[in-house]
Amino acid sequence: MFYSAVRKKDENGQDIDVEIKFNVGDLRRVFELGDSDDDHIIIPERLCQGLWCRMGFTGHLNGKYLKTMFSIPYKFMINCVVHALSHKKGAYDETSDYIMNIITCLVLNRPYNVSQVIFDHMVDIVGAGSGKYIMYPRFIQMMIDHLVKGIPKDVDDILGL
Repeated sequence: MFYSAVRKKDENGQDIDVEIKFNVGDLRRVFELGDSDDDHIIIPERLCQGLWCRMGFTGHLNGKYLKTMFSIPYKFMINCVVHALSHKKGAYDETSDYIMNIITCLVLNRPYNVSQVIFDHMVDIVGAGSGKYIMYPRFIQMMIDHLVKGIPKDVDDILGL
């Protein structure tokens, strides 16, 4: 469960704090990712490594997974997934285990519980208390818009949808 508070104005124009709570089910419903709790989060390592060999991986299978060690068509696909779903601020050449699990499921057309992975990383970053940046800000804004009705929008905001 993820907890936060949002400030908005009530009928009298007074600022009030509205507590929001959401879990993986809320996230899944708002994002419409088409996954479920029954879908896998961890794919067997042997399956992943066999697929990576078929994808042209030239590095050590038990080492770091660098996208430069894959064949060109898969480099682009890995690059897109890393930039879209990675929770890191840098080091976009190196992919983590959960990104490689997502790639494996995409290539094999298997279901994957992406909502759980996004939620877990959102909670980890908030729980770390770094306060330096918010990961997945668009996702969080979508959740706030869904859970708290009547938040005024700035029409001049270029990010407003």
